[in-house]
Formats: sequence, C-alpha cells, structure tokens
Amino acid sequence: MAKVNWGIIGCGNIAHTFAKSIAHCSDAQLIGAASMSMQRAKEFATPYNIQGYESYQALMQCPNIDAIYIANTHDQHFKTIAQCLKHNKHVLSEKPITVNAKQLQSLTELAKQQNCFLMEGVWMRFLPAIVKLQQLLNEGVIGNVHSVNANFSLPGSFADTHRLMNPVTAGGALLDLGIYPISIADVVFNKAPEHIKSFVHKSTTGVDERSTAIVDYGNGQFASLASALQQNGPTEACINGELGYIRIPQFVGAQTLELHINDQDPQYFEYNFSDNENFKFEIAHVTQCILQKQTQSSVLPLGTSLRVMNIMDTLRAQWQLQYSNAVESAELTN
Repeated sequence: MAKVNWGIIGCGNIAHTFAKSIAHCSDAQLIGAASMSMQRAKEFATPYNIQGYESYQALMQCPNIDAIYIANTHDQHFKTIAQCLKHNKHVLSEKPITVNAKQLQSLTELAKQQNCFLMEGVWMRFLPAIVKLQQLLNEGVIGNVHSVNANFSLPGSFADTHRLMNPVTAGGALLDLGIYPISIADVVFNKAPEHIKSFVHKSTTGVDERSTAIVDYGNGQFASLASALQQNGPTEACINGELGYIRIPQFVGAQTLELHINDQDPQYFEYNFSDNENFKFEIAHVTQCILQKQTQSSVLPLGTSLRVMNIMDTLRAQWQLQYSNAVESAELTN
C-alpha cells in the first residue's frame, strides 16, 4: 500500500486532535469515524470531509480502512481493540491501552495471532524534544542519572459524573495524567523499578484525585512522580545527574528542553509545532511501521507499555483502588 487509510473510533476531543494532526502526515489519510451515535459521528466527520459510520462495527468492517485509532473512554479500550484486531485492523489506541496489565497481555497475544500492528498512543514519547532527551542521555552529557522529578496536574473543577471522576469509566488522575510522569521516568531509566512507595488522596467518588509515588529503580536511581486532578501546578520534568540536569517544561507536549551543565551557561533546544500537529510524530511513526509490515513499534513496544502498566497496577493495589468489576475483569471472547 502507498498510504495507510485510517479510521477513528470515538468522537471526543482527543479524536479531533488526531484528525487535525493526520493532515500533516503524507503517508496517512483519515477516511472515516464512528461513534455510538450516528448523529455524533456525522457531526464529527463533516468538517474533515470523511464518512461517519453508524456503529463501531460498521467502521471495522469497512474494507478500505487499514488502521484504527481508538479514542473512546478507558473502560472501552480493551473490548474495542480486541474487536478491531479480530477484523484484521491495525490499531493505535489512546493511552492507557487497557486498564490493567492482564488485559494488555491478552491483547498482545491476540495482535500476534492476527499479525496486526498494535501500539499504545503516548504521544509524548515521539516528540522531537523527547528524542533529543534520549540522545543527550545516551551521550552521557549529565553523567550518571540519579533522579527524575515529574508532575502533571490538571486544574479546574469536575462534576462527580465526569468520566475523570467516575470509577465506572476508569477515572482518576493516574490513567489520564499519571501515566506521563511514569513514562518520562521510563524513558530515562528504561527498566522496571525495584520498589514503589506511594501516597494518595481519593475523591468522594473513590478515584485517585492526587498522588505522589517514590519509585526506586535500583543502583541509587529514584523518581518522584506526581499527578493530580483539580490542582494547579507546573507540568514539568527534571532529570538530575552528577554533571548537571535537564529540565523539560511542559514535558507532556514538550517543545523545549534546557541543558544545565555544572559551571557552564545553559543550553536551550526548541522544537516548535502547532496545536494542529500534536500527534503527527506519533501518527507518522505508526504509519511507517504499518507500511513496513511491522507489528510492533521500536520506540514504544508493547513490552514497554506493559512495564508502565505494571507500575500503575502496583500503585492502584497500594491505594486499594479498583474500577468496576466489569471493566477490571473483561476478557477476550470468541
């Protein structure tokens, strides 16, 4: 195939981010979108001049669609991805790819059986600034890395019925926001932690409203990772080493990073892109993987997503936080 034809399942805000970004990818084109409501699908599809589908199933059955971006709520990811794979569609799922590690392991096996590409959409990992971070770390410019500090907070007020506050839709700060501080630490250390100690404050609905985790990666390497809903605070990450540190303001959508070496003037690196291009780096990568007939990403393989998911499972176990039984215990069916 010369191009990858994409469809979207779920027509919320994040789907618009995908639809605007894919326009900047020469080897990919968006041709359809599906929602639980035909009216909503049509309203979403009209400005992009694509087809609106009356159901998820109808989009999955379309022979012209090669790959599907999953943009519905967290609790729906597992079963939606499974259905797409069974229809032999390649899949990019918005994070979190599932709500627990067991589900991700099941989907990993299914994708292998179907010979389909599957990846979790953590757009931060594909940004040029984060690629530059990895280059600087590989070059050892700040020496041995000792610690990572990262925070992602979302200000504003959310009603108890909002998906972020609802345990039935796998709400809370962790899966929506906390995955990013955990992921930046994973980018830096690239291994599973040895010990985790955490603290949480739960909302009246029972989901994690704010938390802090101290993650021990062994060999004297630590990460302090925080996420919160209904809290204002700087979204930034700092990677601290023996010879200096790297600061990434707004690391989730990083466009700049600062390199501070002992007794030297700071160096600043800028990688500017517009809000309409947020996902283009991720989409371009996945599209190339599909064109090259790869079934996993070299940047974000499923094993790496599983490593991050295991951390989140550990945190929720420490907090005694469970989503609805139907969401947690969902399994593959024939």
